[in-house]
Amino acid sequence: MAVKRGLGKGLSALLPSDDEAAAVGINPDGIHADVPSDKETGGQGDGTKKGGEIMVPLEKLLPNPAQPRKNFDEEKMAELADSIKLQGIIQPVIAEEAGDGSYIIYTGERRVRAARLAGLTEAPVILRKYSDEKRAEVALIENIQRSNLNPIEEAAAYRQLMDMEKLGQDEVAARVGKNRATVANALRLLKLPKEMQESIQKEELSPGHARAVLSVASAREQEALFREIIKKGLSVREAEKRAAAFGKQKKAKKAGAKAPPRAPELQSMEEKFITRLGTKVVINGDLTKGTIVIDYYSMDDLERLFEIIKEP
Repeated sequence: MAVKRGLGKGLSALLPSDDEAAAVGINPDGIHADVPSDKETGGQGDGTKKGGEIMVPLEKLLPNPAQPRKNFDEEKMAELADSIKLQGIIQPVIAEEAGDGSYIIYTGERRVRAARLAGLTEAPVILRKYSDEKRAEVALIENIQRSNLNPIEEAAAYRQLMDMEKLGQDEVAARVGKNRATVANALRLLKLPKEMQESIQKEELSPGHARAVLSVASAREQEALFREIIKKGLSVREAEKRAAAFGKQKKAKKAGAKAPPRAPELQSMEEKFITRLGTKVVINGDLTKGTIVIDYYSMDDLERLFEIIKEP
């Protein structure tokens, strides 16, 4: 009996359901799950064997070096720990034997950390074995799909998948079950200076604010807009308006004259374009005719804009 797997379905394409795994005794790569037999463990192993699971002491479960998640929200971890105190660990951790008596976690590091907070001493584990590439891919996709990453970690995870597997944005989007525009918008965040990325991780700056900052052409103006957002607590809409104003000021200065008055309808429509496309947009003309100028800053950015415009 074979379990079929395909691309384009995210984590479910890599990890079989519990019923499938129990029925065929294999992991998603077609390798039999490496669970010690009663003969090998004397019926105990590191704990009580329970179906396809074994109970492993928490101190023997180690983080995966390829884990994209670097920050764990203390409040959310405390909530998960409270749940585990009441319900236990419902979903087993997936791990691999490291060869020295310890185990490398593929999926479930949050559960392990919360279990420690809850005072547990062991966790249910399903043992699997992957190649180095597949191990990293599973960790990345599991975190992306379960929304356990902050925006910068998510963007870095997409970039790591692209570099590791030599994938384009379309292929990454298919792997993780997201649309291409979502992936492209996330990757743009990595173009921000380190301080701004850290601000996003601290939730001081939202991805929407970041897109407004990125729509400003010069690094100096990006820095100025970033400082203004933080200092004044600007909303995303207000940040977008300020970004548009930076562009107009620069254009007026270059022309050596103040920009002529514009119809409010054109101003409103220009702001709608900026909000929808997440980049600098300028409408030149009047209420009867004119041109629309849409800025892009890389081939990926141009493809992102195309995907947005072609959407029905």
